[in-house]
Amino acid sequence: MNLINKKVTHKSFGMGSIIKHNDSSIEIHFALENKKFVYPDVFEKHLKLHDKSMALILEKIIQKKELERKEEESKKEEEKKLQRKNLELRLEHEKLMRNHKLHPESQMVFWCDTEEQNSSFSEWKVFSGVIKSGDNKGNPNKPIRLYKNSAVLLTAIDSDKPEKDRRILGVYMVNENFIGKLCEDGYIPAHSKYRLQLTEQESDQMLFWEYYTNKKFPHKMTWNTGKYRYFDNLWIAQILHDIVSLKSDPKERELAQQFLKHFCKMNQITDRELPKPNGALMRI
Repeated sequence: MNLINKKVTHKSFGMGSIIKHNDSSIEIHFALENKKFVYPDVFEKHLKLHDKSMALILEKIIQKKELERKEEESKKEEEKKLQRKNLELRLEHEKLMRNHKLHPESQMVFWCDTEEQNSSFSEWKVFSGVIKSGDNKGNPNKPIRLYKNSAVLLTAIDSDKPEKDRRILGVYMVNENFIGKLCEDGYIPAHSKYRLQLTEQESDQMLFWEYYTNKKFPHKMTWNTGKYRYFDNLWIAQILHDIVSLKSDPKERELAQQFLKHFCKMNQITDRELPKPNGALMRI
C-alpha cells in the first residue's frame, strides 16, 4: 500500500503530507517540521487520511492488526494460565514427594492379554483400566499406591493353561516422576533405564505363583477379576534377584543387577538378606 504524498490531518499538528512509511512507522511533513509515528496505530485516534478509498483499505489493515493483537494477547494469557497450572502441579508434586511414606505393597502386577504382550514392551507402558461402577464409572483407574519406588510386573497365561502356570514376562520401574495420585489418564509409563523383558525361555522359568500369595488364602492360586493388583515390595526384589541369575547376556545381567540395587535402595530392602520365594506354588 503506497501512501507517499497522501494528505493527512493530525489532531495536534494539523495538515501534512506523508513522505515515508514502512510496516511499522510513518513520517509526515507538517508545516513546521517532520514527525514520525507508529504505523498503522497512529491512524486509529490521531491521524486522518484524506483519500477515502485508501482510508477504507487502511481501516481494514488496522482491523486485521487489531485482531492479530487480540489473538496474541489471548495466546499469551493461555500461556500464563498453562504456566500457573504447571506451577500448581509442580508444587503439588513436590508436596507429595516430601510427604510420601513407603507403602509395603506399592508394586503392581499386571495381567497382559495377547495384544498387551506386544504393546507393553513396544510402548513400555500399561493402562490401569477404567472404573466399573459408581459416580466415576468409565474414568481411568488411578494407581494411587504407585510412586517412584514402584515397579510394574508384567504377567500372562496361555489360554490352554491353568492359573498356576502364569508366567512373568518382564518388569519395569515406573517413570522417574510418576505419582499415581496425579495420574489422570490411567497410563503407567516405564523408567528411562530400569526395564527388563524376558525371553520366552526365561519366562517359562519365572512362574508368578512362586512369589505371590494371597495372605488370606495362602494356598489358593486364583486371579479372579481385574487387570492388576498391588504386590509386596519384597516379592519384586525376589523376582529381580532371580532374573539376575537367569540372564546369560553380560549386558542384560548387568542391567538386572543395577535394577535390583536401585529397587532395593528405593524400597529400603537389603538385597543380601532376601528370603527365599514362598508363594502359593511353593506351598503345594
